[in-house]
Amino acid sequence: MKAAAFSAPGGPEVLELVEVDTPEAGPGQVRVRVKAAGVQPVDLAVREGWTPPGATLVYPQVIGNEFAGVVDQVGADVTGYSVGDEVLGFSTLGAYAEYVAVPADQVTHKPANVPWEVAAGLSGAGQAAHTAVEVLGVKDGETFLVHAAAGAVGTVAVQLARMIGATVIGTASEANHDYLRSLGAIPVTYGEGLVERVRALAPDGVDVSLDAAGADGLRAAVELVADKDRVGTMVAFEIYQELGVRWLGSKRSPERLATLARLVDEGALKIQVRRTYPLEQAADAHREVGTGHGRGKVVLSIG
Repeated sequence: MKAAAFSAPGGPEVLELVEVDTPEAGPGQVRVRVKAAGVQPVDLAVREGWTPPGATLVYPQVIGNEFAGVVDQVGADVTGYSVGDEVLGFSTLGAYAEYVAVPADQVTHKPANVPWEVAAGLSGAGQAAHTAVEVLGVKDGETFLVHAAAGAVGTVAVQLARMIGATVIGTASEANHDYLRSLGAIPVTYGEGLVERVRALAPDGVDVSLDAAGADGLRAAVELVADKDRVGTMVAFEIYQELGVRWLGSKRSPERLATLARLVDEGALKIQVRRTYPLEQAADAHREVGTGHGRGKVVLSIG
């Protein structure tokens, strides 16, 4: 099968279109003919030399950890899935490929009306945001500050918090302020003076904050939120312990993913696909994600 893989860590240019053995569905697994795969910052980290916990890199290493496609092989002891079922799911590695084999509890059925590109980009950022809103305990009536609110994680976090009834203040560049307003958030420009601008918008204080931007946003959140246990980051690994706040990892599950897929199908949750690249342009997709700017998801179209 064709896949995007790298044979040595490095910049985006190390990603190449290669041919590798097609996986088989083992016991408890399904094999999926991938239609589309999402591109996430963690994929860039793997390409640069980071090894996910519990994984072993084998070169040429196929990367990618979220996908959508059609089940084409069902392993022994699998119930609930049949050949031909449309699914979306998650993996640790291997999704930038024409086929991926994963445990059956890492997929869920794709609603018929959800486009492939949207489904492919839902698992990573969607489950991360859903986990963050749950772990931080965002409640009706609270004020929730989201850093990088127009990004893939931020977009979902804003919408989930608004469903709960929270007031959401989101940091973003001026170009994304109207977009945040369309999601129900109050936009604020990041950079120098952020703390003062947020205080002006939330004179009664900020109850909880999610950082998906980096150190500067996290430091601002610490100044604004009284309870450090209600400040979490997904990106500022180097300083979260020093600041005494929470590191938020994604708690992925088929149930969580099914909930998100249902919300998208119902029109309650909007996932914006920024751009779609063909598999052979995976390196260009990494370059775009690596800029750290932009609105919504970058996705590879495969099938």
